Amino acid sequence: MLRIVAGILAGWLAAGPVEAQEPFPARPIDLIVTFGPGGGADLMARTLARLAEPLLGVPIRVSNVAGASGNEGLGKLTGRPPDGYTVATLVGLSVASWAAGLGAAKPDDFAIVAWAQNSPSMLFVPRQSPFATIQDLLGHAKANPRALKVATSGFGTDDDVALRSLASLGYPMVNIPFPNPVERYRSTVDLETDALYEEPGDVTRYVSARQLRPLVVFDDVRHYAFPTVTTSQELGIDVGNLYNFRALVVRAGTPGDRIRALTGVFDKALQTTDWGVFCVRTYTCIRKEPPENAMTTVIDFHRTVKRHLDSLPR
Repeated sequence: MLRIVAGILAGWLAAGPVEAQEPFPARPIDLIVTFGPGGGADLMARTLARLAEPLLGVPIRVSNVAGASGNEGLGKLTGRPPDGYTVATLVGLSVASWAAGLGAAKPDDFAIVAWAQNSPSMLFVPRQSPFATIQDLLGHAKANPRALKVATSGFGTDDDVALRSLASLGYPMVNIPFPNPVERYRSTVDLETDALYEEPGDVTRYVSARQLRPLVVFDDVRHYAFPTVTTSQELGIDVGNLYNFRALVVRAGTPGDRIRALTGVFDKALQTTDWGVFCVRTYTCIRKEPPENAMTTVIDFHRTVKRHLDSLPR
């Protein structure tokens, strides 16, 4: 009898954790946008959350935690348990900031659950700008060192790498960082800064309203939506073709089945017609990236920025 009872108890104990294991997700998912409202990361995250929420079957609660080139929000993610219930945006300029020594994060602190966007950046000027071409702007920068103010997302970002690269070639300009995206855009529209380093999709409304116009695309090929805009390669300027990407990540160490569950849902959301329309409207899905290659791309981006920074004057 004792052996029978012991066997029953052992069976209960063995089965207990399996029976108690909750389905995933069993409660709302928190999605941390690592930049302020109204910017490209915010629009991407809220659009993707809206499309993924009915597929997940639980609410996705989106919040903005801006600061330190996205590192404030990423710090909040790494402070949460690695259980898949907290997701955050990971943006290329945050990875660039790690290469510049800002923040304590590194690529293997995270696992990617969605590779959403990537796009080359451009240099925009206000409609009233006296610079008709990029050659006009660079000529002024050379003749008047550090006279031109450029609105960027921060120091140590790919924005900063591009400006430092231009300075090393004899075109020194002043980096004016704006953590809040809308304030950054408005600074150039309102003539507080002379130019804006940004992706076209983030300032679509200003370009459409002819409040901003692009002078150069930092890439080796012309942008399909702006075929008359000169490339950095045509100017002989090498800034590493640093495409700014946007992904969704969880903490490293999150159970693999939960990562796969999130990846599967977000992948379906990325295949929807609504997302395709969003991509076209915002010019932000230039180069596709298979999920299995995404982390390799992040690591390569980190190394590329570090290589550029190491080659530039301090």
